[in-house]
Amino acid sequence: MSTSTYTVERSTTITAEPQRVYEQIADFHRWMQWSPWEDLDPNQRRTFSGAEFGTGAMYAWSGNRKAGSGHMTITHAEAPADVRIALEFEKPFKSSNTTEFLVTAESPDTTRVTWTMTGPHSLATKVMGIFSPMDKMIGKDFEKGLTRLKEVVEKQPAG
Repeated sequence: MSTSTYTVERSTTITAEPQRVYEQIADFHRWMQWSPWEDLDPNQRRTFSGAEFGTGAMYAWSGNRKAGSGHMTITHAEAPADVRIALEFEKPFKSSNTTEFLVTAESPDTTRVTWTMTGPHSLATKVMGIFSPMDKMIGKDFEKGLTRLKEVVEKQPAG
């Protein structure tokens, strides 16, 4: 593993078919229901542009110090298995990251979701890493987000 990059990865199993899980991930409008960062600033500004969902969909945010600002673009979406996102943080520090969600059927009614983020160890992340490794810092957010995603999907009636 290269010390110039970091990777954070978490998984969960959801009682639903892959398509229902994929639809939550590939549509940024639905992220407000489950994203672990939405409650950092209830007044943050959100902008949606590009495609409505899937490849080409874009989401930008700007909020308080905790929420920061940045934007995401879905660079690849293959229903119901894979969503890749270019994630650009602008504040509190600049960073370019790649996020991927792999959605895999484990049985006819259970789906495994794996959320991975890879990014460069910038000066800011190296300094933060002295106090807490990126996996420890962001991993908790991924766990919270996956728990929320599971709750949202499992509450929906089956299509």
